[in-house]
Amino acid sequence: MANPETLQAPVPAERMSRVKESPSSRVADRVREFRAAGRKVLPLTIGEPDFDTPDHVKEAAVAAIRAGETKYTSANGTPELQRAVTARLRRKTGQTYAPGEICVGGGAKQLIFLAFMATLDEGDEVVVPAPYWVSYPDMVTVNGGVPVVVPATAAEGYKLTPERLRDALTDRTKWVVLNTPNNPTGAVYSEAELRALTDVVRDHPHVCVLCDEIYDEINYGARPVPSAVTVAPDLKERIFLVNGVSKAYAMTGWRIGYGAGPARLCAAVGTLQSQSSSCPSSVSQAAAVAALDGGREFVDRTVAVYTERRDLLVAGLAAIDGLRPTVPEGGFYVWVDASALLGSTTPSGKRVATDADLAEHFLDTSGVVVITGDSYGAPGHFRASFALSSEIIREAVAGLARSVESLRR
Repeated sequence: MANPETLQAPVPAERMSRVKESPSSRVADRVREFRAAGRKVLPLTIGEPDFDTPDHVKEAAVAAIRAGETKYTSANGTPELQRAVTARLRRKTGQTYAPGEICVGGGAKQLIFLAFMATLDEGDEVVVPAPYWVSYPDMVTVNGGVPVVVPATAAEGYKLTPERLRDALTDRTKWVVLNTPNNPTGAVYSEAELRALTDVVRDHPHVCVLCDEIYDEINYGARPVPSAVTVAPDLKERIFLVNGVSKAYAMTGWRIGYGAGPARLCAAVGTLQSQSSSCPSSVSQAAAVAALDGGREFVDRTVAVYTERRDLLVAGLAAIDGLRPTVPEGGFYVWVDASALLGSTTPSGKRVATDADLAEHFLDTSGVVVITGDSYGAPGHFRASFALSSEIIREAVAGLARSVESLRR
């Protein structure tokens, strides 16, 4: 028997030094700590719908369980779900995908990670417009790639421009990430904007586009949200669309995402999944079929509620001196420029030097929790969610107003 004193715990691999804990998860842990201490918190950090999964989706899952659909499935999803995904993509993009061009995973997040794992060699570059979803750079880095962060300004609608894209591309560029509607800004690329970006990509045959469209059903303008493959069907072999049922159908915990793109990439994603999680949950897949096939009543009803909450939160934040919110075109977040408050002083005499300091001040003085802009590659800002009741939004806005008022500028 080995001497217990000589045993050592496994040492994390070098790659773990490249990746950080998700800021969203870290903030959620902080909220739990405050609540455990008996402090009231108003979390404007929620990244999931506060609605319940539709009843017909739950019933489909129960029916699948009773029918014995509880075994392994193909790594890339059941034929029924592949059919439902293909039909949904045809309705949205006008493009037809063969079964081999569809992959299904444990959420859109997993599929993005696996796509990078399947394609990135050491030193390959991925263009990531900022503000970006918090996980993109770390997903690239842990898989050996180099995130090339390209800032997008308020004057540009927080969207990547063709000029900035062209300047960012090199011989090592493998992917360009487009997230529309964007998390955290709510920006939506128009057909003209997507056409201009894909025109740049067309001139660089080694560059592919990863389109994260997970919020596309939660939008406040034209439907459907434009897709890159619609405006540039000739680039279909170089575009990987990623989506899922988490946001539109309030199914975050069901963990089903889907991707559509080149058959070789989908096969590689399936291979990686077969060697890691084997396959997505069979029961969750049955539920996802019901969601995708079930019509628009749930989506339309929830988007109407989100619209009211969006307007409430934007108006409330805009009335606070020093905060400049952007009206989101999609998703359920408001992006707020708080740079005017940096350099101010708290009542205790502490200087607010960073957006992290500002967020700490909000939490300490009003219990309001936000996610700081530096988490999204854009310091001086914060993201506020409106996937919350109107009552909580009003209370949070009032708390933020008090916190800002207490600052000396």
